[in-house]
Amino acid sequence: MNHLHHHLKTGFQRAAAARALWLAVSAAALAGCASDVKLDDGQAPVESRTGSVVTPGGTQGGAAGAAPQSKVASVDLGAGSAMANGTLPRVVYFDYDSFVVKDEFRPVVETNAKALAADPAKKVSVEGHTDERGGREYNLALGQKRAEAVAKSLTLLGAAPAQVEAVSFGKERPAAQGSDEEAFAKNRRVELNLK
Repeated sequence: MNHLHHHLKTGFQRAAAARALWLAVSAAALAGCASDVKLDDGQAPVESRTGSVVTPGGTQGGAAGAAPQSKVASVDLGAGSAMANGTLPRVVYFDYDSFVVKDEFRPVVETNAKALAADPAKKVSVEGHTDERGGREYNLALGQKRAEAVAKSLTLLGAAPAQVEAVSFGKERPAAQGSDEEAFAKNRRVELNLK
């Protein structure tokens, strides 16, 4: 009986060691896929007019220290052109791997928030999108965070929460085809579709 007990104990120890090894390897693999962007903190920082980043808790820091900024060449996305021709602007663009609503797109959010506040019967679908880089699940999560950041801004500026629905399409619905920075910049967006 002692021999059987020793065999069972050794088997359990080997199984426990194998599980511990598997967990360590899994954790290392997941850490290798990690990004600097926290997708589950529930708080969307907003870039201020001074270039610093203001978090919902009110803390502020310089652009270099508060949030990682892309060193990608600037691409003109025509933020103000929709206002000039009299149509309601409906697209907010984002930096690579970010869900910070940039100051230059604040007028887009403000204009849509005012339109929603003026007509309580209107609703808006806030659709988050990403470029093609990264995995499907990560991009769906990043697209959702982008949509939620814009949706939260809309409600803070006067839209009722019941008027706003945030959804993510990740990289599934690109606005521009191509694998260059110009196409990537046009695909990192939130579209506001009034209903």
